[in-house]
Amino acid sequence: MSRNWAGNLTYRAAEIVRPSTVDEVRKVVAGADSVRALGTRHSFSDLADCPGGTLVELAGLPPVVEVDSSAARARVSGGLDYARLSRELDRAGFALPTLASLPHINVAGACATASHGSGVANPVLSESVAALELVTADGDLARLDRADPDFAGAVVALGALGVVTALELDLVPGFEVAQRVYLGLPLEVLDEHFAELVSCAHSVCLFTDWAGSALTQVWVQQRVGDPEPSAVGRDWFTAVEADRRRHPVDRLDPADCTEQGGVPGRWFERLPHFRADGRPSSGDELQSEYMIDIADAPAALRAVDAVRAEVRPALQVCEVRTVAPDGLWLSPCYGRASASVHFTWDPEPTAALAAVAAVERALEPFDPRPHWAKTTTSTPEAVAARYERVDDFADLVRRYDPEGRFANDFTRRHPGLSP
Repeated sequence: MSRNWAGNLTYRAAEIVRPSTVDEVRKVVAGADSVRALGTRHSFSDLADCPGGTLVELAGLPPVVEVDSSAARARVSGGLDYARLSRELDRAGFALPTLASLPHINVAGACATASHGSGVANPVLSESVAALELVTADGDLARLDRADPDFAGAVVALGALGVVTALELDLVPGFEVAQRVYLGLPLEVLDEHFAELVSCAHSVCLFTDWAGSALTQVWVQQRVGDPEPSAVGRDWFTAVEADRRRHPVDRLDPADCTEQGGVPGRWFERLPHFRADGRPSSGDELQSEYMIDIADAPAALRAVDAVRAEVRPALQVCEVRTVAPDGLWLSPCYGRASASVHFTWDPEPTAALAAVAAVERALEPFDPRPHWAKTTTSTPEAVAARYERVDDFADLVRRYDPEGRFANDFTRRHPGLSP
């Protein structure tokens, strides 16, 4: 029996294969009636499942990281995770501009679902993709780059166009980060100072358990050498700096979290919330997440605050981050600077789904786009209506996969995602 990372989904594929070469991937795809790629299993939905078909586990591919220093670009194999990639890039003197909260996740899978970090100037991880190589439905190997008219639809493609075997990523020079955590920021501060607060550093992440009238924690990640934000000090926007390391879920041991207290460290050892050698997040949870226009964030958080009685019983923690806009058709940040409102729930599906429904009712006026790989009660039709390029993507799917070899229950439910 094979399950996803959270344990809420049992894969229903007839077989899971682990090719060790791209040629083996091509043979598997060409010979399968139904096939999907499988990364590090961090999806909470059935996005990656393939009932009765073949799941291609990418971790068996050689862990290639080829850095072109003159072009500031790296070619990365599809099975690699961000923890290993980051170490290799740092050794070569380079970095990625942002990282997700978990370094454990697969690079190709994270880019295919528009996963992200935080920061008003930092877009989704997929925006670093300069080119990709994928095995298409007939077993051929295709390469697309930014000059290709299909590229903006193919980067965040949810596995619907083929199996991504390699990515080329744009890099930035390596840098150091100092991370501080502040406690007890009153929610009302966000009404007048949200934009100022989230833009004061490279990355700012807000946490609350909706149990009181204040944010439980604010994580501020400042690039070493950048000007210190004027609010930094012992008291910060009326919040107080923590005197010890903290886990986002206050009751949990912070030993698995990255270094805090303003101690400088390499970018890949600070930008994620959790250490690569530690347990990611709480490790026993469900998740949901919604992207809204950043300008609506204070009002949207007030709307969630109004349903806290329905949210709190199932909640471990809520996190608010910011993401820069992009031009990738199925990215939840397509065309708008966004605030991400993320919920980590207790692993009790009935209670969690009731809370998710309450959150989605509260956020409905703000045109929320749910994360493709996380838990939602939104109808597929409602989700599709929030993506203005979904018809263009549907055309892409018909051209790349006319017989629906990469289709599954998830893509068939969602308009525009299968032929």
